[in-house]
Amino acid sequence: MKREYHKWYSPNLERDMELLVFGHAGAKVLFFPPRMGRFYDYENWRVIKALEEKIENGYLQIYCLDSIDTETFYNNFVHPGHRIYRHNQYENYILSEVFPLMEELNNNPNIISAGCSLGSYHAVNIAMRHPELFCKVVGMSGRYDLTISKGYYGDLLEGYHNDYVYFNMPNQYLKNVNDEVLIENIAKLDIILAVGKEDLFLESNYHLRTIFDEKQIPYQFYEWDGEAHRAKYWRKMVAIYL
Repeated sequence: MKREYHKWYSPNLERDMELLVFGHAGAKVLFFPPRMGRFYDYENWRVIKALEEKIENGYLQIYCLDSIDTETFYNNFVHPGHRIYRHNQYENYILSEVFPLMEELNNNPNIISAGCSLGSYHAVNIAMRHPELFCKVVGMSGRYDLTISKGYYGDLLEGYHNDYVYFNMPNQYLKNVNDEVLIENIAKLDIILAVGKEDLFLESNYHLRTIFDEKQIPYQFYEWDGEAHRAKYWRKMVAIYL
């Protein structure tokens, strides 16, 4: 299985960023790591191993992204306004720096957005905001409004709210979307949500599912037994849904 390591100084983030690429051809997968995760986590947790056959056969090429969650939603040392601002810089890094790399390495037009846990939030949010860029989105064990407290997961913006927060929380902005072109582009996506029946984020997934129903946006929804919020479950999920 072809494996490439890339590192460069990001003008958008003003810091070095790293990522791993697995595979030589096929649909390109933007794979966001879990909460405060690193670009090598999915390889270390054998999640990439679970996709080995699809990768080697040229069906998928996986781009394992690094996170900057400790500089955004999990940076308690800065004002929440700066957290969401930094998050928007991260999106700009993806769109203006990672996308060109993907195009350089692989001209396949199909791009999939995927992630687990907080990575699922990143994957779904960017796909809903820019659906014309993707063909599919897979959210596993995801939370789609980071301002809602649930159990030991608190409001990551500490009550702060502005337009940047609103337009980065899928469970907030999607229900009010009336742009027919945007809704049509979202409806073209192959949307897959998977979550455990005992996951604290189950309600968040139900909320997003209700919005899709109201907007008549097709999707697939899968509930797994137990919490299913660990790498051993994600290994099984990616093999089925990616």
